[in-house]
Amino acid sequence: MISIDPTEQTERENYKLLIGSIIPRPIAFVTTHSEDGVLNGAPFSYFNVVSSNPPMVSLSIQHAGDKRKDTARNILDNKEFIVHIVDRENVEQVNQTAANLPPEQSEVFMAGFTPVDSLNVAVQGVKEAKVRMECILEHHVEFPGCDMFIGKVVQFHLDDRIYDQGRIDPGKLDAVSRLAGSSYATIGKLFSIERPR
Repeated sequence: MISIDPTEQTERENYKLLIGSIIPRPIAFVTTHSEDGVLNGAPFSYFNVVSSNPPMVSLSIQHAGDKRKDTARNILDNKEFIVHIVDRENVEQVNQTAANLPPEQSEVFMAGFTPVDSLNVAVQGVKEAKVRMECILEHHVEFPGCDMFIGKVVQFHLDDRIYDQGRIDPGKLDAVSRLAGSSYATIGKLFSIERPR
């Protein structure tokens, strides 16, 4: 067993250990509006469930150098965002939105997504996602080099092909996850283990 002290490594070295070992990571495709009304879209894999009562999700956005990314700035300015689950049908388009565009250009339109209005927030989502969650900002924590956001889900939008009696079919959702580097993974083989009573 190799033991490594993270304080004796660079940020990049620690990053490689984290993203190489904490796998698979779900991917949130997040849309926000800028102060000027530009529809911004970007993928993030530092993302997960926080709570179901109320329903909340977490999103951590690393800074670009010493500056906040557009998504983080927009969430702080407008207090709302949309989380979409990335799947096999939209992953290529989502990957295009990782490009570094200036704030006045929309990654959503550049990638060919179809904007769709929301019910409870001003931010638009995209039609091509099978799961879309309207979120309002509940908590923000600033760390050196990143911002962590907790969003309260105020509306779920689910493709009727994946939804059945209160449950989502994982095979029909066909979500993809992030590994390290340029690698992604699908759900793969499913198995069950009974939980102890």
